[in-house]
Amino acid sequence: MATAQSNSTNGRLIAIIAMFFLFAMISFVTNLAAPIGTIWGYKFEGNSMLGMMGNMMNFLAYLFMGIPAGNLLVKIGYKKTALWAMAIGTVGLFVQWLSSVVGADTTAGTVAGTPVPVSFYIYLLGAFICGFCVCMLNTVVNPMLNLLGGGGNKGNQLIQTGGSLNSLSGTLTPFFVGALIGQLTDKTEMGNVAPLLWVAMGVFIASFIVISFVTIPEPNQTSGKKVKYAHSPWNFRHLVFGVIAIFFYVGIEIGIPGTLNFYLAEPGERGAGILENASVIAGAIVAIYWLFMLIGRFCSSIISGAVSTRAQIITVSSVAILLVVLAILIPKTVTLPVPEFIYEGGAQVPVSAFLLILCGLCTSVMWGGIFNLAVEGLGKYTAQASGIFMMMVVGGGVMPLIQNWIADLAGYMASYWLIVAMLGWILFYGLIGSKNVNTDIPVDDTVEDAL
Repeated sequence: MATAQSNSTNGRLIAIIAMFFLFAMISFVTNLAAPIGTIWGYKFEGNSMLGMMGNMMNFLAYLFMGIPAGNLLVKIGYKKTALWAMAIGTVGLFVQWLSSVVGADTTAGTVAGTPVPVSFYIYLLGAFICGFCVCMLNTVVNPMLNLLGGGGNKGNQLIQTGGSLNSLSGTLTPFFVGALIGQLTDKTEMGNVAPLLWVAMGVFIASFIVISFVTIPEPNQTSGKKVKYAHSPWNFRHLVFGVIAIFFYVGIEIGIPGTLNFYLAEPGERGAGILENASVIAGAIVAIYWLFMLIGRFCSSIISGAVSTRAQIITVSSVAILLVVLAILIPKTVTLPVPEFIYEGGAQVPVSAFLLILCGLCTSVMWGGIFNLAVEGLGKYTAQASGIFMMMVVGGGVMPLIQNWIADLAGYMASYWLIVAMLGWILFYGLIGSKNVNTDIPVDDTVEDAL
């Protein structure tokens, strides 16, 4: 009996570690898009909206893959879904690398009078394929960690712990990209970041091999049997509001550092006014945003056993609103020196940039918290709900694109009013929208109607 219990504990621990590892890979792939986008934005005469198109394509994939990914969990299980995701991710990264060696000398169409190289379309295709990968991985990781933690505060604690590794990966990615790019010039190409793409492909291949030998619990697999329930996740109001919240949240998480990267890297009057090594400084500062997310998630993983998820969401959304409003209102002429540990050069950066990266402490707990609150009490509908959630992660592509459209029209800082509005919805969700008012719907494992 003791041996069986020990094996069960070891199996659970291995599964948790595997999920943590996949959580880190999600951020690594996702956070390539925005800093790489500065290369394309510069080529299109500083059009930051076009620069964010790779990010848009990455998240657009969620719209198409979210629900199918949830269905895959039921049909083929968590492990096979994760393996397929890593294989697809390797292909997507390879296609992005192809854009550095193919199509640069051939154009197809123009944007604002600027010819568009075929390599740009190849890059967008690669970003779209990578979006399928991270969507599938997200669909696996979040419900599995919630399940392994037993749901509730403990489930949120595991999600936040995995999120810490996710943030660590997110911290390193823009820093490496910025270092490889250096100062944006007419000669900056995708080839500058090719080494990082090859490293990412190598990590995916290694991950595929490791996960192949890991045993992962399969609580939702039905061996291909189709099951029809009397209700659906959409019957739960707190899930519907949570889906909207997650749509906005991912837009916030990506929009804050993504737009900040463009703002700091922009050498013209519209930008922050950094005259030398702007891309290096931008990448280093944005990396601190993700570092703050790491710190926030680590702290949340410690306190989540005692502090409710709702209390955390209400607190961080309120503080984030305050920080962003201050960042908008303070003129860019009010500056602070970049700390030496970030960049050794004595550069001055607007105070607004420091306020925005502090938001990483707040956004750090929102993903796990919103997911935890939205699936609370869903029972057998959790796997389907996870697929819906992943579909709405498309907000990370749509909302930053809208934000950068606003930035092109009214300025970078003015675009952050969109962030304030989205944070307002998350505050509402923590206060009111997360309450489960549909407690009369049966959520046990009884099958109402098997086909």
